[in-house]
Amino acid sequence: MAKRKKSSTKKMTMRRFGAVRQYRSGRWSASYLDPAGERRRAQETFETKTDAEIWLSQIEADMTRDAWRNPDAGAVNFEEYATKWVVERGVAPLTEELYIRLLRLHLVPTFGVFDLDEITPPRVREWRAERLTATGATTVAKSYRLLKAILETATDDELIRRNPCRIRGAGKEVSQSGQVATVAQVDALADAIGIRWRLMVYLGAYGPMRPEEQAELRRKDVNVDNVTVVVRKAAPELATGKRAEGPTKSEAGKRVVVLPEFLRKDLQRHMDWYAEKGPDGLLFVGEKGKPFRRSTFGRKWRKARAAVGLPDNFRFYDLRHTGHTLSTRSGATLKDTMVRAGQSTEKAALIYQHSDHERQKEVAGGLDRMVRAARDKAREEREKGSGGAEVVQGA
Repeated sequence: MAKRKKSSTKKMTMRRFGAVRQYRSGRWSASYLDPAGERRRAQETFETKTDAEIWLSQIEADMTRDAWRNPDAGAVNFEEYATKWVVERGVAPLTEELYIRLLRLHLVPTFGVFDLDEITPPRVREWRAERLTATGATTVAKSYRLLKAILETATDDELIRRNPCRIRGAGKEVSQSGQVATVAQVDALADAIGIRWRLMVYLGAYGPMRPEEQAELRRKDVNVDNVTVVVRKAAPELATGKRAEGPTKSEAGKRVVVLPEFLRKDLQRHMDWYAEKGPDGLLFVGEKGKPFRRSTFGRKWRKARAAVGLPDNFRFYDLRHTGHTLSTRSGATLKDTMVRAGQSTEKAALIYQHSDHERQKEVAGGLDRMVRAARDKAREEREKGSGGAEVVQGA
């Protein structure tokens, strides 16, 4: 007769909540029934019966205050969850492109092999420290903010108990922009980039308009008599080269921009020579009549920037900062420049009052006077330096 195999555990001891069992090794296990009636066992054993019972008491307390979470909930792969998260956000095409790039280059290589509940504060700190040695601080800050947002949603979905991204200030960027060109440098850039694109430089500085807003400007948006341009939509170019026509960056981006009077001539000339025909014709098209490409314009911009002697990190977007600064110097308030540039946040909506069309005309007038004065001064200095010979500055 075969001998009965000895059990490796002793009899289970039932409690009011859960059960404990002692193994022949002397260690204890604990288990309980979850809200769905499925038995859940502790993933570790305990040295004493008291330790096992304390663990059960903590589980019971969580259930009592509705704080219990399925221990298997966090067993969701980070890469799969993050990819779905991006799709479900419904963000603008450029933002979606940025998220996908940050995931691919900076987050998935580290966290892609982990489940959500395996991403811990120490792992986040180690990842950030490694990234800071490998790439720029701005990119790391963007990546950290994305990681934190994804895991915050996972927390809301009750897949993890707490967001492991807890590094104070890690998502804050130190802006690399903020460079300001002089009036003379803006004029030099406009001359160097060529007559077809000079208006784009001026609209970037004195609009001040984003390049994706200029890409979608139509002939019907321009009123030469009033020297105004209406910004209705935007058409950012994706890395694939596709134009993603859609709304402006925010609702405040839809606006009427009153331009300085000195731009009337450039505005009229561009409408006559280069804008597509018909009211819906694009304001800016390339030499072959196609919508301008970011890559093509970028080459022209870099050549013009080098010719003027501006630093390599002076971006087209810095023209907007130039416009902000010059508007302020000409007497515009911060609320005026916010409206002019199409910027809006919830905080700004509470702080800044309405800046109406008449005030915008005053701001444009102040810009006009400032630029004309700067040009006159530069002309006088050149004439003195050339012994009185007349030098004409096209305005």
